Amino acid sequence: MEEKKTFFDYLAQVVIVFGFSMLVLNIFCLAFGNSAKDFSALFELGNQGISVRIAFQFLCISALITGVRFVFFTDVIIQKMPIWLRTICMLTFIVIIISVFIIIFHWFPVNMWQPWVMFLVCFGLSFLGSYLVVTVKEKAENKRMEEALQRLKEKEGHKK
Repeated sequence: MEEKKTFFDYLAQVVIVFGFSMLVLNIFCLAFGNSAKDFSALFELGNQGISVRIAFQFLCISALITGVRFVFFTDVIIQKMPIWLRTICMLTFIVIIISVFIIIFHWFPVNMWQPWVMFLVCFGLSFLGSYLVVTVKEKAENKRMEEALQRLKEKEGHKK
């Protein structure tokens, strides 16, 4: 049985997504900030970091991404959709949300193909990294649960 999620669980996920986003953006600022300063609103401060305006935009995106994840990965709304289809739908919605932000807030010139390719590559790598972390975490949790179950069985066996 899955534990019922609270607002604080949702808020914690928003903060995790936001923190990861800010970490990646600040690394990009250090690496490419000065050369992208005149090209992208994301790097308007060069290698000095992210502006408050951009940070709040990413906080908003983090809340939206967490909401999309909630819709597709809890059984509250969608109950009979295969996990692979949920993942594809979630990723599609997230790409759409980020694309809307790119266009509205002029994060980069939308008429150039290179920034879009870089965005998709970065998004793909971030998803892959997240997937690997979640997979390792899930395997570790399953192993702990198996060991606990084994200890419980041994304990019950000694009582008989």
